[in-house]
Amino acid sequence: MTRRTPPRPLNVEELFPELTPFRTETVRLHPRAGRPTCRDSSVGGPLLWPVREPWPECPEHPGSPMVAVVQIFRADVPDTVPFPQGRDLLQVLWCPRRHASQWVVPLVHWRSAEEVGEVRRTPRTPADAWYGQVPRPCVVHPETVTEYASWDLPDELWDALDARFEQVEEETGWNYQYHLSTAPGTKLGGYPGWSQEPRWPACQVCGAPMDHLLTVDSTEEHDNRQAWTPVEDRDVTWEGAGLSLGDLDGVRLFECRTCPGRPFAHHYGV
Repeated sequence: MTRRTPPRPLNVEELFPELTPFRTETVRLHPRAGRPTCRDSSVGGPLLWPVREPWPECPEHPGSPMVAVVQIFRADVPDTVPFPQGRDLLQVLWCPRRHASQWVVPLVHWRSAEEVGEVRRTPRTPADAWYGQVPRPCVVHPETVTEYASWDLPDELWDALDARFEQVEEETGWNYQYHLSTAPGTKLGGYPGWSQEPRWPACQVCGAPMDHLLTVDSTEEHDNRQAWTPVEDRDVTWEGAGLSLGDLDGVRLFECRTCPGRPFAHHYGV
């Protein structure tokens, strides 16, 4: 089944033409509990991982396997996020155990699906995995949506628009930040799902600002007005990935698309 995010309840660019330069696109993955195979794009599903390669282990917990978080085949998503040349499969894992230095230890891996060959069986999840850190197996329903900067708006522009934001909310009930700007949930590209002040990392190799690759979120909707709830999910009970990251927050992954190997970094929103 496809998932269709309803149009924004108000015309953002008509109300706030100053925001037009801050329009971008993101791919909402819409994870829903299911039975994906290693040949499917998924959240929390089995990975197409070659038996000739060892399964990734946590550098802070030697011998402790990481868990599958996201797998995306290039054919299943639009070109919002450019894949490296010769690669058509994105795989993201992390360690679900407690860490002294950081909340999660992630790994981003790009590969060619046709070169995998025999597939390695997914190892068991560590018995002491932290609650809410292991995603429930989900099929995904990628959808491209338009979004606008919220936390990433320049301070001077936010200050200039703040009174108009408040006026529109008083007249319509729709809040710019929650209902009109940045899409919630697990998504590729676009603006990160910030819950605090933005913390864009710089590449440790070249020093340039990194691009947003992926936000893995605890929830797919942050407001009870369901402004971002897909049409197909209105008044329907469904299960998502079942994550509880921090205070129902998320993990944001970034990458440098100019340096060899695409160095990556992450931010855990707590």
